Amino acid sequence: MSSNTDLVRKFCADLETRDIDRLMTYFTEDAVYYNSPVGPTTGLAAIRALLEEIGGPATSVEIEFLGTAESGNSVFTERVDRLVIGGKTVELPVAGVFEVRDGKISSWRDYFDMATWTRQVAAG
Repeated sequence: MSSNTDLVRKFCADLETRDIDRLMTYFTEDAVYYNSPVGPTTGLAAIRALLEEIGGPATSVEIEFLGTAESGNSVFTERVDRLVIGGKTVELPVAGVFEVRDGKISSWRDYFDMATWTRQVAAG
């Protein structure tokens, strides 16, 4: 694995800890997080707020990698993100693309089906 792929895998492993302060150290100052159903979020403060909103209610996060590929500064991931929210396990297939600049994530784009998320979160 290259250092860019290693960085992305380490970031995703740290997502499982839900330590927002630690997660924010991975991003450039001008980073963009594009959560496909929501749209782009730019800058550290906005990314922090979105991560807190998404991960805040989760009592557990697990990231399963199905595959990765790298081209230049881009790392492509196919994952299953599992979160436990309100006692329910949500399994979300995700395709993610990370752009790395100077050893930090400058862009993170996740693509998934919002209906899959909504159906599982709302199930009860």
